[in-house]
Amino acid sequence: MSGRTSARPTARYFRSVAAAVLAVAALITAANAGPARATDDSPGSPAPAAARHASR
Repeated sequence: MSGRTSARPTARYFRSVAAAVLAVAALITAANAGPARATDDSPGSPAPAAARHASR
């Protein structure tokens, strides 16, 4: 008698594989998001704070 009362091994393996797939999907999504841009060079955007104070 093994004494185990938990779920069947196949159910445990399925849950661990599903968790691994979700973790990889989250990492790929985060890697594709990329860093946010610090400034926008479009003509309608406001000037950065350092540029506004330097012109005084």
